[in-house]
Amino acid sequence: MTQTIAPRVRTLVLLLLAATGLLLTGAGQASAHAALSGSDPQQGAVVDKAPAQISLTFTEQVSMSDDSLRVLDPKGKQVTSGAPSNVSGTTYTVKLHSGLPDGTYTVSYQVVSADSHPVAGAYTFSIGAPSATSVSVADETVGGGVVGWLYGFGRYMSYAGFIVLVGGAAFVLACWQRGSGVRALQRLVVSGWITLTAATLGLLLLRGAYTSSGKVGDIFDLDLLGQVLQTKTGAALVSRLLLLAAAALFIAVLFGAYDKREEEEEKRDLTFGLAVGGVVVAAGLAASWAMSEHASVGIQAGIAMPVDVLHLLAVAAWLGGLTALLLALYRAPADNPLDSTAVRRFSTVAFSSVVALVATGIYQSWRQLGSWSAFADTTYGQLLLVKIGLVVLLVGVAYLSRRWTARLAETVPAAAEVVAKEPAGARAGTGSKQTGTGSKQADGDSERAAQLARQQAAMDAARQKRSRDADPNRFGLRRSVLAEAGVAVVLLAVTTVLTQTEPGRTEEDAKAASSSAASASDSAAGALTLDMPFDTGGEDGKGLVRIDLDPARVGGNEMHVYVQRPNGRAFDIPEVKVAFTLESKDLGPLPVTPDHITTGHWTATGVQIPMAGEWNIAVTVRTSDIDQVTVDKNAQIG
Repeated sequence: MTQTIAPRVRTLVLLLLAATGLLLTGAGQASAHAALSGSDPQQGAVVDKAPAQISLTFTEQVSMSDDSLRVLDPKGKQVTSGAPSNVSGTTYTVKLHSGLPDGTYTVSYQVVSADSHPVAGAYTFSIGAPSATSVSVADETVGGGVVGWLYGFGRYMSYAGFIVLVGGAAFVLACWQRGSGVRALQRLVVSGWITLTAATLGLLLLRGAYTSSGKVGDIFDLDLLGQVLQTKTGAALVSRLLLLAAAALFIAVLFGAYDKREEEEEKRDLTFGLAVGGVVVAAGLAASWAMSEHASVGIQAGIAMPVDVLHLLAVAAWLGGLTALLLALYRAPADNPLDSTAVRRFSTVAFSSVVALVATGIYQSWRQLGSWSAFADTTYGQLLLVKIGLVVLLVGVAYLSRRWTARLAETVPAAAEVVAKEPAGARAGTGSKQTGTGSKQADGDSERAAQLARQQAAMDAARQKRSRDADPNRFGLRRSVLAEAGVAVVLLAVTTVLTQTEPGRTEEDAKAASSSAASASDSAAGALTLDMPFDTGGEDGKGLVRIDLDPARVGGNEMHVYVQRPNGRAFDIPEVKVAFTLESKDLGPLPVTPDHITTGHWTATGVQIPMAGEWNIAVTVRTSDIDQVTVDKNAQIG
């Protein structure tokens, strides 16, 4: 039976790893965790005279280098003077050359948010009047490409290594101390340590290229590495490596001196020491994430970081322990089988971990989302719903495992009695044979006698293993734990993608600030601004189209059309058309086809509005050869 199940286990693991790879690939570049909430001049603004500087305001503090803010003229020449500076709070400025000519200018920014994720974007403004521009900033992004994929994979492997390392060691200490001598569990914990160490070193090397150029050739750039070591993320990664050195000593003691201790009191004292030291090291490793990512910024950071540490430790105790349990169920030797007491202990640990996960997860969800609507309206909220669904599924499968555990506990005493009696008789028979054989071989072939004894011991071990594997309760527990492990792998992949996604609270705050600023500007200028969400139904078909009509009166008007992704970034589409209809006078539709200026920006001048009234403004958006939709709104013009 075990031989039949083992290939299934390998096949399932390969399928889960493939699914994980698809999830990480689909995640693309890391979404920004800081967002641009305001600028001066604003996106699409037309100013009468050249500004002396450009200012950008973000939703949280960001890190900048000398070339983080660039302003390019219509010919693509940089017109900034000096390095950017932080003037107050989350507002940053860069000075411009004096006497800039009229035309459309492109503002490009590339920074690192306070929670360690790269942020990039671009927008345009015009001096005097809009003009054509040679600058093409196609949805400026960082953190993508090969380097971005490698960084995302490294993050996944670091989480996986942490979970296996901490959870496997906790399983041995808290649930099955005899497991310290099982070679399979030793390899599991050591592989977790190696994976986490290798992933941390990889992330340290990739970090510079990930947050700047995105080029593979910059991975081994020592200057970039030196800059990374001076950042919060670099310090967290170095601290993690130092803690891993202490973890190596912990592993050496756990599978060395601890396993060899025979005296009960000495082993109990060593267990207590290892437990205290292990908790300190594990909490330190978890803190290396909490102090440099989501939990370290935003509201209630002082509470969020300890909560995040507890959340990570609970995940490791549950999922890492689950991995160790699965390995013990399949690979424990016949002379040291996994007993029902260890399974019951892990069941208690898992239940406590789930309670901690629910409590900390609720707090983290509130902190990162801020409103119920963010579940549906933001990418972070949608991913969180997927994660919640997987956790519910995992808890359901865990409930089945607890039932199999209870049944196994009921059958173990009887099974133990049978096993205790049966080998005794077998050993007696074997002993008599070996005695006779020994007397015959004493004159000649003692090596043959030793070989027969080894064969007999192997046969006894195989028979005991077959007897144990034939237990339907143990078989049921194996399958349910295997299912738990499968769901856990996918859950870990979704969690990794979630940590790279802009929190819902940040996304909604940025949208609100942008809309408020646009409304205030338009009210002051007497212009009309209409925002219309669209969804063509195809790939990358969701977004928002903004119509600016100035001065929104009878006669000639200037119209600007902006197309943005749901996260506020400008992007290009194959075609956009506008039509004006005055239904009360049966006038129209009056079609307008704007000219493309730059990424996500179209404009048309001399748009004639023949009379005042409540006009219907319809915008047709085409995102591919076949995906198209028309959205409209009514507005008073004139």
